[in-house]
Amino acid sequence: MTHRFPIKEIARQAGLGTATVDRVLNGRAHVSPQTKMRVTAAMDELKAQEAQLAARGRRLFFDFVIEAPSRFSREVKAAAEAMLPQIGTAVCRPRFLLQDIMEEDEVVAALMRIMKRGSHGVCLKARDTAKIREAVKMLANARIPVVTLVTDIGGTDRLAYVGLDNAGAGRTAAYLISLTLGEPQGMVLATRSHERFLGEEERESAFVEALASERPGLKVLAVQGGGVDFETSKLLTESMGDIRNLRAVYSMGGGNRSIIRTLEDNGIRPEVYVAHDLDRENRELILNRRLDFILHHDLQLDIRNAFNAFLGYHRLSNELLETPISTVQVLTPENVP
Repeated sequence: MTHRFPIKEIARQAGLGTATVDRVLNGRAHVSPQTKMRVTAAMDELKAQEAQLAARGRRLFFDFVIEAPSRFSREVKAAAEAMLPQIGTAVCRPRFLLQDIMEEDEVVAALMRIMKRGSHGVCLKARDTAKIREAVKMLANARIPVVTLVTDIGGTDRLAYVGLDNAGAGRTAAYLISLTLGEPQGMVLATRSHERFLGEEERESAFVEALASERPGLKVLAVQGGGVDFETSKLLTESMGDIRNLRAVYSMGGGNRSIIRTLEDNGIRPEVYVAHDLDRENRELILNRRLDFILHHDLQLDIRNAFNAFLGYHRLSNELLETPISTVQVLTPENVP
C-alpha cells in the first residue's frame, strides 16, 4: 500500500499500534479486513487534512490550561472542539491540560513547559497569584499570547479576558434572592471554589454590596474553598455551626450536589438556590427543581472570542482584539435549553 505519511502519524490517526499499521502497509498476514479499512480511512483523513492545510494556510497550536472541576473542563473542551470547523483562516489544533485542582507551582511549571516547546496561544483558567502572574508575563515576553477564561489574572500583559461579566452576575444573584424572599431576615450562604479565583471574588463582592442595599436584614455567610465534591462537603460541614435561619444559597464555584446533600443531612433546605453554569450536574439539578436559578453564559461564544483574539494577534483575522464580555442569562426549570 503506497503512502507518504510516517507510520507513527498513520497509527495515531487510526488509533492503532505502529506494528499493526506496518503489517497492513506491507501486506503481511493476520490482519483483519476491519483493521485494513481503519488504516485506509486514516490515510484518507491525513490527505484531507493536508489539503485543508494547503487551502487554509498556517497550522496553529493553542494550549488550554484549565483548573476547574471536570464537569466544567468537559464543557470547555467540547466548546473548543465545536469551534474548530468554523475557523476558516488557519488549521487550529488545541492541546488540553485539564485538572480539578492545580497548585500554583503546577500551573507555573505547565506554562513554562509550553513556553519551552512553543505555542501560538494559551487559554488559561487559573488562580490569581504572584507566581502565575509572573509566568503569564514571561509568556507574553516570549510572544505567546495568553487569554484568560472566566476568571481573570490581574497586573499582567495577558492579551484578553473572555467570559462572564462577573460583577454583573453577582448583582443579578442578589436581585433574584432579594426578589424571591418574602421576610427579609435570615442568612444567605455564599460559596466560592477558591479565594484566589479573581472572577469569583468579583462575583462575591458585587453580590454582598447589592444584597446589603436591597435586603440589609440578610446576613451573608461566605465559605471559600472546595469546588470538588469532597472538599466542598468537608468545608461546608465545618461551617454548619455558624448557620442560623438559612434562607438562600448563592453558589459561585460549583459543587452544588454536595452542598445540597450536606444541607439536607443537617435538616436544611433553602428557599432559593442560585448557581452558575449549565453543566451536566447543574442541568440535572435544575430540571429536578433542586436549583431555582442558574446564571449561565455562552461558553462557545467565549471560546470563539478567545480564538478570534489569537488569530488577530497573529494577523490572521480582521476581528478586533477588544473582546466582548458575556452577559449573564438567567435560567429556570422552565427555560433550560
